[in-house]
Amino acid sequence: MKTGGELIVEALKANGVKRVSCVPGESYLAVLDALHDTDIDVVVCRQEGGAAMMADTWGRLTGEPGICMVTRGPGAMNASAGLHISRQDSIPMILFIGQVQREAREREAFQEIEYRRAFTEIAKWVGEIDDPARIPEFVTRAFAIATSGRPGPVVLTLPEDMLTQKTEAVAARPYQPVESHPGPGQMAALETLLAKAERPVAILGGTRWTEDAVRQFQAFAERFDLPVGCSFRRQMLFDHLHPNYAGDVGIGINPALAKEIHEADLVLLIGGRFSEMPSSGYSLIDIPYPRQTLVHVHPDPSELGRVYRPDLAIVASPSDFAAALETLTPAANPAGNGRAAAMHQAYLAWSTPPETGPGDVQMGPIMRFIEENTAKDTIFTNGAGNYATWVHRFHRFRRFNTQAAPTSGSMGYGLPAAVAAKHLFPDREVICFAGDGCFMMHGQEFATAVRYNLPIITLVINNGIYGTIRMHQEREYPGRVSGTDLTNPDFAAFARAYGGHGELVEKTSEFADAFLRARASGKPSIIEIRLDPEAITPTRTLSQIRNG
Repeated sequence: MKTGGELIVEALKANGVKRVSCVPGESYLAVLDALHDTDIDVVVCRQEGGAAMMADTWGRLTGEPGICMVTRGPGAMNASAGLHISRQDSIPMILFIGQVQREAREREAFQEIEYRRAFTEIAKWVGEIDDPARIPEFVTRAFAIATSGRPGPVVLTLPEDMLTQKTEAVAARPYQPVESHPGPGQMAALETLLAKAERPVAILGGTRWTEDAVRQFQAFAERFDLPVGCSFRRQMLFDHLHPNYAGDVGIGINPALAKEIHEADLVLLIGGRFSEMPSSGYSLIDIPYPRQTLVHVHPDPSELGRVYRPDLAIVASPSDFAAALETLTPAANPAGNGRAAAMHQAYLAWSTPPETGPGDVQMGPIMRFIEENTAKDTIFTNGAGNYATWVHRFHRFRRFNTQAAPTSGSMGYGLPAAVAAKHLFPDREVICFAGDGCFMMHGQEFATAVRYNLPIITLVINNGIYGTIRMHQEREYPGRVSGTDLTNPDFAAFARAYGGHGELVEKTSEFADAFLRARASGKPSIIEIRLDPEAITPTRTLSQIRNG
């Protein structure tokens, strides 16, 4: 006879869980008590949104569901920000929510929410466990749903009295991942399309990639002389210094790359949905019938033909599809005709940071220093804002699993993501980019980094405004500033107050030494970079935007 809380923890262990993030609550004390006697690492966070974002990052960087636990009502709603990220980004995650006792349901009891109605839109499945004997069934199903097809978040709610009830239950067994494989006929059809194409291009995105799959696709691109772009915030899927890399396909796309996609006669879209951001507002490929021949590869059949009608639809995970590419043989003269090399040179020019700009701090030389002084396996995280352009455009990702950033554009993600990434990979450097507005969304998780002695380096790009919104505001309502100015703390002092290391950079020349001191401190660090608000993008000032 075991309690529901003990059965939850047994099911987690059976499914290989090593770490959970949480904010504690009385509604699931029985689970916390059961975790006390296991080797599962419990990361105590300061806000449920940050805890959910950490779980998302674990799912993002491992392919296995990240686990988050929160209490009912306010705790669950705080966590919904992380759920939304996981849903739009196709990340496997399981959120466990303590629930009111069973006899009190439907009375609007203390903090009661009906989670099926609340979360069905942003979760693949929302389940509530009424009978503790069914815990192994529900938990194993949650793992299967979170990882199959298009991955995403699952919510399981746990009535408080169910967790303390004792029962007999079958021993939990691990879920079995479900893979989808391309058929021989589909691969033969792809080979024929590639042989006929004169201007092919590939765009990589989505999840369910592995390091082997990235390597296999790179070899395929070499054989076929194929230009390769990476979807928005999926840049880690191809080595940026590889001669076949053409650039990122997302916000602020290189106009030369956009032109190549427009003029392509074959687009090979692998793993991603090609939603609004990577498609430049659905402008790169026509809906529903693309003018280019479209081959769309995705692990979930419901995504194929949902927005774009492909000429060849292949239901397959990126990892299985990449393995099947080894069977394809290029024509005697691959269709590339040197386009890949030319597009790579255009990317290199586009990704070279500018040396000058308004104000005393120039982000271009700072990015160049970072590029020259970080290892290939350094992990970069960020949230959302104009500051992120400096990472997306000017950092050249070299290896798989070196990027954690929300394609959903959720602010506040970078810091919790950095904490989670450093937990996963303690021997690798982790650098978080955040704007001043972005950082303050979940800046309290810096305390979590200090508590667990995780020496992340956070660059807070402080321009005193909600930069992206101000940029749009100045374009649409020139000179009529409303709701976009910010008053900020001393971020370096903030770091020291939490027990970390803090630095302030007010001139470009100060950054290198500040970065090296932060690295040498061995502590979680914040480097506040005071950036002139005029430096709103790498190429345009606020004044230029305001004046048209």
